[in-house]
Amino acid sequence: MPNIAFLECSRCHLHYDPSCPQTVCTARHGETACSGTLYVRYDLSAAAGTAHRDAIGNSEQDQRWSGMWRYRQVLPSVEPVTLGEGWTPMLPSRRYANVWLKEEGANPTGTFKARGLAMAVTMALHYGLKKLAAPTAGNAGGALAAYAAAAGIEAHIFMPRDTPMANQVECRAYGAHVNLVDGLISDCGRIVAERKAAEGWFDISTLKEPFRVEGKKTMGYELVEQLGWEYPDAVFYPTGGGVGMIGMWKAFEEMEQLGWVKGKRPKMIAVQSSGCAPVVRAFERGEAVSQMWQDAHTFASGLRVPKPYGDAIILEIVRASGGTAVALSDDAIFASLKDWATHEGLLLSPEGAAATAGYDHLIATGFLTPQDRVVLFNTGSGNKYTDVIGARLAAA
Repeated sequence: MPNIAFLECSRCHLHYDPSCPQTVCTARHGETACSGTLYVRYDLSAAAGTAHRDAIGNSEQDQRWSGMWRYRQVLPSVEPVTLGEGWTPMLPSRRYANVWLKEEGANPTGTFKARGLAMAVTMALHYGLKKLAAPTAGNAGGALAAYAAAAGIEAHIFMPRDTPMANQVECRAYGAHVNLVDGLISDCGRIVAERKAAEGWFDISTLKEPFRVEGKKTMGYELVEQLGWEYPDAVFYPTGGGVGMIGMWKAFEEMEQLGWVKGKRPKMIAVQSSGCAPVVRAFERGEAVSQMWQDAHTFASGLRVPKPYGDAIILEIVRASGGTAVALSDDAIFASLKDWATHEGLLLSPEGAAATAGYDHLIATGFLTPQDRVVLFNTGSGNKYTDVIGARLAAA
């Protein structure tokens, strides 16, 4: 595994010391605080070349850790806190010849959030942190609770009161301190920010520490490896906080530096619900950042993020890739969920069904063709949403 060379601000590119825990960029530019997300930067020279790429998965350590830790050549040099996260299936569609579904529901705790929290908790243990806190729309809370339990670290989780019951149950079962909030994830984040200093919590919120991105970037390595070390033409990503998209884009940059992949990066498609679509609105208006979405509502709770912290990075990625941002109604999302369950044997999360609905939409509009090689992300198992899916089925 490589040692971390430094941490770099994504906005002003100031460097930070990786030997102690860091949050966001503390620089000031005039009267304005930078507060940029910090990226982990490595000396990748020792892993450059396809010989190193082709050795992935063959060593005794790979077989011991497996999962996302097979990419230890591009991850921090630490002993992982692992529950077997990563290396999820890349399932070819039974109906569409050039469509694959990346099944993140196969992760521990049932969602892609396991990747980011596995890495973040691993580093928290490495740094000797004792108490972690985070706001969550649901699934990140479950993952934080699980990995904190495995690491012997306190977890303080703030989630909206109407978060799916499965998320609430798993957090309590893992022994986390669960706080239900009358409001949205933005309200939960405000409470964590207000209380963390007095409580001695380290804020492990989305993009407010460097390592959740490092866990999520392994999705980019996996999808390229599983497609024979070739890029697809497009990647559809359900976008709430958007860390998965940010992580994958970082992975593509690293793979190109390493010489592990060639060609044109995929079009990155940000998919949201029309009941909470701040990124889509900003994209359509040509804006560099999003504005707070008022009255956010959708049964895809992971998409109910009124203003993502990384909105500027998400918009930059979508535009740089030649991609787009689309919003679908909850009715269209649920129809796609039922369609994939009935015809593909896959019970998607509502967020994953937003991706499949987005694909249908962009085929219908001609933005993509059936010949384009496409990866759709199902970010979690539908089994975690049985209450909201059951309610919609009953109402149908």
